Amino acid sequence: MPVQYAGILAEHRAVREHAGLFDVSHMGQIHLRGAGALASLERLVTCPVASLRHGQVRYGLLCHESGGTVDDVTVYRSADDAFFLCVNASNIEKDYRHVVRHARSDAEVRNRSDETGLLALQGPASAEVLAALAEPDPRGLRRFHFAEGRIAGRPALISRTGYTGSDGFELYCAAADTPALWDALLEAGAGAGLVPAGLGARDTLRLEAALPLYGHELDDDTSPLEAGLARFVDLARGGFLGAEALRVQQRDGTPRRLVGFELEGRGVARAGHALAHDGREIGRVTSGAPSPTLGKSIGLGYVPPAFAAIGTRLAVTIRGQAIAARVVSTPFVGKA
Repeated sequence: MPVQYAGILAEHRAVREHAGLFDVSHMGQIHLRGAGALASLERLVTCPVASLRHGQVRYGLLCHESGGTVDDVTVYRSADDAFFLCVNASNIEKDYRHVVRHARSDAEVRNRSDETGLLALQGPASAEVLAALAEPDPRGLRRFHFAEGRIAGRPALISRTGYTGSDGFELYCAAADTPALWDALLEAGAGAGLVPAGLGARDTLRLEAALPLYGHELDDDTSPLEAGLARFVDLARGGFLGAEALRVQQRDGTPRRLVGFELEGRGVARAGHALAHDGREIGRVTSGAPSPTLGKSIGLGYVPPAFAAIGTRLAVTIRGQAIAARVVSTPFVGKA
């Protein structure tokens, strides 16, 4: 996926106001099937899996025994004994090895990433654009649900999910069909303001929605509780890898917390910049960018819990200068 086509700002605004189309075929898909598939996933992911209905999607995390995050994933259930995980591109091989290592012997695990194409059609006009080409009609599909059907005559899995904070769909197809579906969607959406969108807009959109990016807000040494993702960790159920370590964190508290902040001075916070309070460094920026929707610079970063309250005054060190900032509620824009 290129960084941009016509420009990050134009593509970002198209997704917020009309629609944008992303080729995210670099993402991975790991399938589990068989008598042991459900039990394997209940052991692997932090979210409940047994309660998933056919055609339902759920966000969760793969964890190490230490509570650190292997990856954040979406879990799809297509039958009693058939599931797949959509995983981050940089983690495909790591995740596959992790799943194989911990899956039961009666679960078949397949990495189908290379044979799968994935397009993300995002924005308020996306349902109408897709309805012109898709069967069944996607407009009746609820959020975090999917249906198997056809788009422009080609088999596809249509999922009402996304990574932008706007309404939209993720469309899984055979890798060989991806170019044809890309062209058909852009043609169908031309009158609705649909544009191709790249990596730059994908990052500013997900940042406005305060959605974590693996390698920035999440990594092997960062727990879901530190990242503010406790609602996706079912500690009452337990039984998954990392549950005991996360129970200790829940009881004792985490040493740091992810916060959203906005800059009150001129400058752009970037990953790795220091976060300070009263002249003392207390944390680091994990992601930052100007928000095209808000017209101000925003960011995410980790600080000790004592500095995580809304309204707390911080400073971001940019080119040796302390730029005033304050902690704000997230998501910055829309509903994540």
